[in-house]
Amino acid sequence: MSFSVTEIAEGKIIRVELQGKLTKEAYEMFVPLTEERIKQFGKVRMLVVLRDFHGWDAGALWEDIKFDLKHFNHIERLAIVGESKWEKGMAVFCRVFTTAKIKYFDINELEEAEQWIREGL
Repeated sequence: MSFSVTEIAEGKIIRVELQGKLTKEAYEMFVPLTEERIKQFGKVRMLVVLRDFHGWDAGALWEDIKFDLKHFNHIERLAIVGESKWEKGMAVFCRVFTTAKIKYFDINELEEAEQWIREGL
């Protein structure tokens, strides 16, 4: 698994890049930073880039559900950039866990995703 988190727009946008299977350890890196930015700004935006993504292990799935429930109202926009139809379906599935505006982009539309996530900042 490859995992990276970077901040854009002074931390108002959190960019997460994933390759392989998401683990609980990756969440342990991602959640504290995200919660710190939520405390700072009230709401954040997320750009999630999935390359050769194989889902979650059991520990990561549990951490994801806890994060989604806790931060239902704290994610303003969520852009999911991926390579497959099931990742596009994930964007639809996520809607029940957040009040965020959610949009899926194909991997070759990464630039458009970056523009959309910054809109109105």
